[in-house]
Amino acid sequence: MRCTSFVVLFLPLLAPSITGGSPSPTPAADTSVNKIAEAYVKLVLATGHHDPDYVDAYYGPPEWREQSEHKKPLDVIATEARRLGEQLAKISEAADETEQLRRRYLSKQLSALEARVRILKGERLKFDEESQALYDAVAPTFPETHFQEVLAKLEPKLPGEGSLLQRYENWRRAFVIPKENLDKVFQLAINACRERTLAHINLPPNENFSVEYVTNKPWGGYNWYKGNYRSVIQVNTDLPIYIDRAIDLAAHEGYPGHHVYNALLEKNLVHDRGWVEFSIYPLFSPQSLIAEGTANFGREVVFTKPERLAFEREVLWPAAGMDASRVEEFYQVQDLVKKLGYATNETARRYLSGEIDAKAAASWLQKYALMDEKRTDQAIRFIEKYRSYVINYNLGEDMVRSYIDKRGGTAEQPEQRWREFKQLLASPRLPGDIR
Repeated sequence: MRCTSFVVLFLPLLAPSITGGSPSPTPAADTSVNKIAEAYVKLVLATGHHDPDYVDAYYGPPEWREQSEHKKPLDVIATEARRLGEQLAKISEAADETEQLRRRYLSKQLSALEARVRILKGERLKFDEESQALYDAVAPTFPETHFQEVLAKLEPKLPGEGSLLQRYENWRRAFVIPKENLDKVFQLAINACRERTLAHINLPPNENFSVEYVTNKPWGGYNWYKGNYRSVIQVNTDLPIYIDRAIDLAAHEGYPGHHVYNALLEKNLVHDRGWVEFSIYPLFSPQSLIAEGTANFGREVVFTKPERLAFEREVLWPAAGMDASRVEEFYQVQDLVKKLGYATNETARRYLSGEIDAKAAASWLQKYALMDEKRTDQAIRFIEKYRSYVINYNLGEDMVRSYIDKRGGTAEQPEQRWREFKQLLASPRLPGDIR
């Protein structure tokens, strides 16, 4: 996941690509789209003054940010966003597929901006209405029986006394990364993910990120993209960090996840094409479903299941000081627990729609997501702050996987999977383009 602050860097819109060569000149026919794109960026910046969580990253012209400091009323922002959408709709269809994607991207982002402004003005949408308006997607609804069936499969794998949650927590204590080994294990995971990613994706030579360990956050990890192909990745150490999180976070936040996604968009679309709208990232927008979906699915792209088990057994578990003979046992349980992922969506849907209160939401998470009390508290804080954003992780991952699988990028065709994944990362596709 990405965060809410931004660092300003000036990137000349038609500067030569950092990786060499000259950018493709912007066609004269796109002048109108470019003007709409510039106005869109300025509206996102203006909205950020009303909503500190809205602007996740910005590395466009600094004077635009300075201009936005004169606070523009929400009503004016909404009106201007609607007008820009109407202007965009009147522009004749482009022949180039990437240009078509660009225009659909701008249209959806403007629509989501308008919806976010309505929410900031006090309008309260139901969970599914909100996710459709902001992320152009609605997560499937699962009955309690779905989660009960998964829990029933977990029962025999976690024998002992007490509730299933208690047994699960007791069992997985053996798989917590000791704090003194945490950075060493993460660095090993990051280096492996980077090496594997670079074997398939060409990245700018100066790309890099640093890792920071933080506390008192409602999330487990965050990528702060700084522009100029640099990120800061923060890992929250409030709660115990289990061994599977090493590759999960290294891939999701770094390679081939958020860091790679942002770097490719910056290089291909901002530097090479001069599309200024990609110099800003509004968190509550359809772009987030692609960003989180590709970051989650990237864990399967960078390591096939057998490769991951072998690497963890031979490298990560010994580095963490764990019994590597239990790798298969651990993932047999964790693979089932992952099937409970949509329980968070169901909790958020019911809680935010007023069907249950915070206490009942916590009980739901403990029962159907197997979260202990502290993890439940963190999840509730996340839901209260980011609301329907939760769908971007599981639904986003499922949509990305389905899209790539349909294009031949199956687990049995890893090279094709990498090709399709890279193409998705480096293009302005949104949920409607991958359904």
